[in-house]
Amino acid sequence: MSGHSKWATTKHKKAALDSKRGKLFAKLIKNIEVAARTGGPDPDGNPTLYDAITKARKNSVPIDNIERARKRGGGLEAGGADWQTIMYEGYAPGGVAILIECLTDNRNRAASEVRVALTRNGGSLADPGSVSYMFNRKGVVIVPRASLTEDDVLMAVLDAGAEEVNDLGDNFEVVSEATDLIPVRKALQDAGIDYESAEASFVPTMNVPLDEEGARKVFRLIDALEDSDDVQNVWGNFDVSDEIMEKLDED
Repeated sequence: MSGHSKWATTKHKKAALDSKRGKLFAKLIKNIEVAARTGGPDPDGNPTLYDAITKARKNSVPIDNIERARKRGGGLEAGGADWQTIMYEGYAPGGVAILIECLTDNRNRAASEVRVALTRNGGSLADPGSVSYMFNRKGVVIVPRASLTEDDVLMAVLDAGAEEVNDLGDNFEVVSEATDLIPVRKALQDAGIDYESAEASFVPTMNVPLDEEGARKVFRLIDALEDSDDVQNVWGNFDVSDEIMEKLDED
């Protein structure tokens, strides 16, 4: 788990600095629109929307863009698209299982782009159900380390339903059942602990360890998938050692 989580947090840090920033903004805006449509436009009464807005703000999405997306999704302003969530299952090089979540207004385009990214990068689509059983839906909160210790975080979230706290270096990762995500997030807020993001995620039940070359191939595939505007999230059951992550970070 740690390799994938560290890679994901590193990747988002880089995305804020490079040409993928626009794509990241678009995906965060889409999340807000869908959350507002599903649970209403009031963040105080819609925890999913609250977390989507918080994540967008943490990633420097302009407040005007956030507000327009909230209003479009909540029906307070015209122009919202008919977003549909589609999950694809597949394999990356090295036998790594991957789940690909798309949020799209064109199912055919999404399917085509996912298939092309997989086949061009040594992956393949899998039959529905053949990969998803290797993952559990969990709540995942990312907490910046700052001056915190693992015990500080653990004490804050233990009674709220947290299952584990993982040290990712610059961040801590708090894992819970998806249904306990909101209580865990609130427990952190009550303890005065800042968090980077809080969202439902897919956590693998077992991991495939990757060497440097294998990691490069898997990351290349995931980058290709995430280049698609329709792909919101990619999860994989791989693990990469700290040493290999450091080498890849130097690229």
